[in-house]
Amino acid sequence: MPDPIMYQEDAYVVLESGHSEQILTPDELLTKLIQILAEHPDVRSPELMRFSDPTEQARHLMETTCELAVSPGAYLQWYVVRLEK
Repeated sequence: MPDPIMYQEDAYVVLESGHSEQILTPDELLTKLIQILAEHPDVRSPELMRFSDPTEQARHLMETTCELAVSPGAYLQWYVVRLEK
């Protein structure tokens, strides 16, 4: 049985083209993804379009993938990290 700590999300390392690496909380990443989806509606896949609410779309992205191609040559990547030993 997997250890429950495997599913804890303390923070995310976020890599964005043209920006320095950032450490964001889950809520901060959710807000960032909602903003990106609002600014770039064309990046929504048919899978994301199943969700009518932008918050649900962003949450689905957080839970199922770790990268979003924002535009040609522009990307956003995120990885879960634990801040405690």
